[in-house]
Amino acid sequence: MPRLHHRETGEGTRPLVLLHGLFGSSANWMGVARALAPDWRIIVPDLRNHGRSFHDPDVSYPALAGDVRALLDALGVERAVLVGHSMGAKTAMWLALTATDRVERLVVVDSAPVGSASGVAGLLRGLADVDVAVLPDRAAVGAALAEAAPDPRVRDYLLQNLVRQEGGWRWRMNVPALLAGIDTIRGWPEPPADARYLGPTLFLHGGESGYVQPAHEPVIRALFPYARFRSVPGAGHWVYADRPAEFIAALRAFLA
Repeated sequence: MPRLHHRETGEGTRPLVLLHGLFGSSANWMGVARALAPDWRIIVPDLRNHGRSFHDPDVSYPALAGDVRALLDALGVERAVLVGHSMGAKTAMWLALTATDRVERLVVVDSAPVGSASGVAGLLRGLADVDVAVLPDRAAVGAALAEAAPDPRVRDYLLQNLVRQEGGWRWRMNVPALLAGIDTIRGWPEPPADARYLGPTLFLHGGESGYVQPAHEPVIRALFPYARFRSVPGAGHWVYADRPAEFIAALRAFLA
């Protein structure tokens, strides 16, 4: 299996891994990485089917977590702090539950170990329906996505994945695999019967987001007994982008 493409920065020695969400890439985390760089060794991969990493039809969380574990092995990292957002958060949770000795601390950003009923399938269908290769520029692609993604911020986020190649534009992410596997991505696999992560865990979620609900607390506590919860007021699902200063402050407080 190919190794995940990744970026690495920081002046510290303790490894901290930042895992992006669906439609994202390592680029999403660079502001957070710069803020934490003086104290940490920051490792920021592109997860499979995203960014500059390889494409594969398997979009399951055991596969994604296995990629991250293989990257840690390749980099000589025995234990790391994991910080994951959304899809990256579920990847981090699965790795913490199935390879607990590799995870020093865990930060779950706006996600929970449950299935989610979000509207991302419509976004993926919108991406798949647009023949970007024949469109002249980013503005034209953005206009073609307006119906599927009426929020300009969401369109701008998606357009970060648009790259120019000979003969036209293409999506950097593997849209067909993500669309085919969207139920798997929105879901959550059944963990092993004895799965528990007993390390320090923070569920850091947006105050304006509905991804982490009070009803989720029993299943969270069953898998992560030492979980703490913190809401970031005024933030939606993209917590670190909506309220970056508050997000970084909360992260630093937990890591300290």
